Amino acid sequence: MMSTTRCCCIWLAALLLAMPIAHAGENGVTIKADELKAEPFRDAKTVGALAAGDKVEILKKDGGWLQIKSAKGNGWVRMLSVRRGGARKTAAGGELAGLAGLASGRAGTGRVVATTGIRGLDEEELKAAKYDETELKLAESYSTSRAAAQKFAAKGKLVARSMDYLPDTGEAR
Repeated sequence: MMSTTRCCCIWLAALLLAMPIAHAGENGVTIKADELKAEPFRDAKTVGALAAGDKVEILKKDGGWLQIKSAKGNGWVRMLSVRRGGARKTAAGGELAGLAGLASGRAGTGRVVATTGIRGLDEEELKAAKYDETELKLAESYSTSRAAAQKFAAKGKLVARSMDYLPDTGEAR
């Protein structure tokens, strides 16, 4: 029987392999304010600023960055700051955005996108990926028990918060 961690790692790898790559000319909208950079690096020169809701055209993808064109200028922005397509609406008519949209897998194409920025892997690297039992065991070694996690949270004065499920949009998962 496979451990939960191993199952999750296999599931994550399968999602990474199935993820679409941004295509030139694809439209999007910013889901949060972010800086527009001259190059795809956090410490690159800032050439502009984007506000939440700004419409962009995606020109190119490089790791966890998207090269975009917008009314506020051209440059690079973090991938997780942009939703491909348009804003999604909730049952109440509000926009499904921010962390809720990312965590639910409903950002962009409806597939889980929280994994898109992992180490900046590109399509060729994902295709060349090989099973490595040593690395899998290393990843499993980072797991913790529920009791240990609760103790850590209490020590950091973190408070548990209950969140409602997101509305079902009818998309295939």
